[in-house]
Amino acid sequence: MDRSNDTRLKLLVIDDDDLVVSGIRMTLPSHWRMVHSDDPKAPPQGSFTAALVDMHLTGNLKKAEGVDLIESLHKLDPHLEIVAMSGDLDRDLMESCLKAGASRFLAKPLSPEEFLLTLEKIEALHLLRNASTRTASNTVPWIGSSSASLEARRQIANLRGEPGPILIEGESGTGKEVAASLIHAQEDSGTRPFVTVNVAALPENVFESEFFGHVRGAFTGADQNKMGLAEAAHGGDLFLDEIEALPLSQQAKLLRFLESGEIRRVGAKDSLRVNVRVIAATNQNLETMVKEGKFREDLLWRLNGRKLLLPALRDRIDDITDLMKHFMERERPRRNKSIEEEALTALKSHSWPGNVRELKRVCEQLCLYSPLPVIRREDAMRVLPIVGRPAASMNDVDLSRGLNDLTADYEAQLVRMALERTSDVDQASALLKISRSSLYKKIKDYNIEMKS
Repeated sequence: MDRSNDTRLKLLVIDDDDLVVSGIRMTLPSHWRMVHSDDPKAPPQGSFTAALVDMHLTGNLKKAEGVDLIESLHKLDPHLEIVAMSGDLDRDLMESCLKAGASRFLAKPLSPEEFLLTLEKIEALHLLRNASTRTASNTVPWIGSSSASLEARRQIANLRGEPGPILIEGESGTGKEVAASLIHAQEDSGTRPFVTVNVAALPENVFESEFFGHVRGAFTGADQNKMGLAEAAHGGDLFLDEIEALPLSQQAKLLRFLESGEIRRVGAKDSLRVNVRVIAATNQNLETMVKEGKFREDLLWRLNGRKLLLPALRDRIDDITDLMKHFMERERPRRNKSIEEEALTALKSHSWPGNVRELKRVCEQLCLYSPLPVIRREDAMRVLPIVGRPAASMNDVDLSRGLNDLTADYEAQLVRMALERTSDVDQASALLKISRSSLYKKIKDYNIEMKS
C-alpha cells in the first residue's frame, strides 16, 4: 500500500504485550491506521494523530519507562494526543503521565468500549483543530490557537457522543452558538436536525405553544396543527440560547421534558416521545440565580452534568490576529484589506466587553471605512473609542454607571441612546453591562421601537 496517499488517522501503539497489541488492532476502526513499536528508546518516526503508550516496556515493574517516552513524544509534537495505559494504577504514576504530556490514562485490561470512546474524542479534537481550513458549509469554525482556545476545543471534543443535556456558559459574544453548532456537527451525518431558539425572544404566553406545538382549536387563532420546536428537533439537537430568560413557570415544563423525553401539544390528549439532545446556553451565573429564586435548582442540576465554559476574548487576546484575518477573509472579494502589526497591537489593548461579536463588528467597520488597502493603527484607534466615547447628543450621560439605581425615565433614555449609538442589541447590552435578555425586557417595558 502506498502510505504517502493514506489519509486515515494514525495511531502509534507502544507496548511489549502482543496480546494487548492484537486486541487493539482488532478493535481499531477501519479509518484508523495502527503503527506498533515495543522499543521505548526508538519509537517510529513520522506524524501521528494519537499515541497509546504502556508504562512498563522492559519487564521491569519498578521502572515506568513510559513516562519518559511520553515526555519525549510531547516535545517532538505538542499537538499529539497521548494516552497512557497500565495495570498499575498508582496515583503518583498517573499524575506523572499527565505532567509529562498525556491527556488521559486508561486502566488495563483495556475496555473495548472505553478505548473506542477515547478514539472518538481524539478524532473530534483532530477535526476541530483543522476546522479553520476545512469546515462544513454550514458550520462556523472555532478560530484561535491560544491555550484558552485549545482548551475550549478539547472540551467541545470531549462532548462528542454524549447524549446530553449540555450547558454552555460564557459572556455575551464569546461564541456559545458556534460551540453548540460544533458539538452538533462533530457527530452529524447530514440528517440530524439542529434547531436553535433564542429563549429571550419568546414571550412567556407563547412559549409552550412554540416549544411543544399545539393542535387545531387549542386556543383562539390556532386554526391548524403546529409542530413544536422540540418535535422538530427529533433525532438531533435543540439549542436553547439565553436559558436564563426562561420564566419559572416554564422551567418546570422544560424539566419534565428533559426527564421524560415526552411532549404534549397544547390542546392534545396524548403525549409523544421524542429523541432530542438539549444544548442550553447562558451568559449568567445560574447558581446565583438559583439563590435569588430566579432559576430552579433541579433544572440547573439536570443541565449541569455536562458543562462547557467558554473563555472571554480578554482571556484569549493572542487569538485576535487569527480572528481578524478570518473576519477580513469573509469580506473578500468585495473588500480586500490587510492589517498592520501596529493596528493589531491597538486592538489587543482593548478590553472587548462584547467579546468576539464586538471584534467582528469592529472588523466590519475597519474594512468599510479604512481608506487604504491596509488597516493602520490610526484606523483602529478611530473605531475603537466608539464603545467608550460619548456621542455629541450624550455628553451629559455617563454610560459607565450601567443601569443600577437609576430612575425609570433615565433608564429608558439610556437604553434608547445605547441602541441609537450601536444599532445592535448585542453591542448595546455589552455597553450597558446587562444581558441581552434583560435588554429585550427593558425594550418591551418601555415600548422602545427598534430600528430595522
